[in-house]
Amino acid sequence: MSTRLSFVFHATNITDSTSDMSAKPSPVSNDNYQSHEQKRHVRSTLNYWDDPGDGSKPAPIVIGGGRITNSRPHKPHFFTIQDVCGEEEKYTLDRHGFRYIHHTSLEKEFTSESQIQIHYYPECRELLRSVLGDVRVHIFNHKVRRGPTQWHHLGFSGKNLANRGPVTRTHVDQSYHGGELRLRHEMRNESDELVKRRYQIINIWRPIAPIFKDPIAVASSPSVPDSDLIAAEMTEDGFKGEQWVVRHNSNHEWYYKSGMTPGDVLLIKCFDSREDVARRALHSAFEVAEYEERESRQSIEVRCLVLYDG
Repeated sequence: MSTRLSFVFHATNITDSTSDMSAKPSPVSNDNYQSHEQKRHVRSTLNYWDDPGDGSKPAPIVIGGGRITNSRPHKPHFFTIQDVCGEEEKYTLDRHGFRYIHHTSLEKEFTSESQIQIHYYPECRELLRSVLGDVRVHIFNHKVRRGPTQWHHLGFSGKNLANRGPVTRTHVDQSYHGGELRLRHEMRNESDELVKRRYQIINIWRPIAPIFKDPIAVASSPSVPDSDLIAAEMTEDGFKGEQWVVRHNSNHEWYYKSGMTPGDVLLIKCFDSREDVARRALHSAFEVAEYEERESRQSIEVRCLVLYDG
């Protein structure tokens, strides 16, 4: 296969034109991914926790009362974020910690909280069952994002959650301990038995409109050793959980899919109790220079506990 690369730095696109890639149809899709699409690798920065080196813990994040407080210092580092377009099926939940699939939702606007729960939640449950098999899916919350880049720093007169935007800091929503904390919080009457079986936390991330500004990147789990992860407290509406922040490591391998539309879904594994598979995937929004002036990104993520019988 012949490949022609053109490199342009400072958060611009790196184009890799390929001619002989093939893609199989997704088992949850009536549409095939297009094998002829052009790859658009991007050179941009990803923000990592700025470890002070004195052994101190990251500052807690507090979410509640319509506000989010996040004073953790982060530092930008350059990476080439590789485009998976045309090769989506190479990346799996158990090998990499993420998976791209094509799925059309009947919900289009995502403006009504009640309609999301009534109509979209059942779609999400069935979507995960179509991918993972006969599992039980408990959805514990969702986030709609329509706000600007760096929204959590902007204040918005005490209403910054109402203007929720992309998170431009590398993180995993739950640490290994945090995964169990979430299970015990959500499934209190069953948790002593459920914790003995395999369980996962998977985010279903979908564009509400085509993505240009602030796309989402995910890191391949095998490229991120546990030693790069630091447990950090996060309290949300009274629930005290624990997530991962991340030390910079140039060996981390980052990916995204260019040109995502509402029919493109990204499954992000945040936790897996099974230890012989990919257990978590770092993720973060990132900036692309040529799209800085575009409208704010619109997306929804649905957070799911996945429970196995055995």
